[in-house]
Amino acid sequence: MDEAEARAALERFRQSGIRIDRDGRFWHEGGEITHPGMLAAFRRWLDRLPDGRHILRLDEQRYVYVDADDAPLVASSLRWDGAGAFLTLPGGEEPLDFASLRIDHQRGDAVYARVRSGRLDARLSPQAWTQLAEHVIDTPAGPAVEVHGQRWPISLL
Repeated sequence: MDEAEARAALERFRQSGIRIDRDGRFWHEGGEITHPGMLAAFRRWLDRLPDGRHILRLDEQRYVYVDADDAPLVASSLRWDGAGAFLTLPGGEEPLDFASLRIDHQRGDAVYARVRSGRLDARLSPQAWTQLAEHVIDTPAGPAVEVHGQRWPISLL
């Protein structure tokens, strides 16, 4: 097998058949993956390549592709702590990066934020959005989050 054939074989091998639905549930071959240990591992391994493809990564060389119907993570709630906020994600909390917030009108006005050091997107659940909305104001430039006198515009897509 030459190098091109080996690369093609590796690419075929990396097609896992795993899909993440809009609600953050993992599926394989039509069945939902529900094993708690497997879900915890998948969520820990979730990453994204520079070209935007979602993957489950063990290390730099060992990963498989994952299809995502929407953002691969869903923030179930938001907790305020002083001037900051924390998103509740599968596997734990993460500080909300206010500057990364955006509303996508083409996806039913879904609200998204960047998580995991900007590598992944998380969609805010209606509950998380409601908890954030208490600090959202209208400005001439559009919506913004205002906390303790600081403002972060929310991008509109």
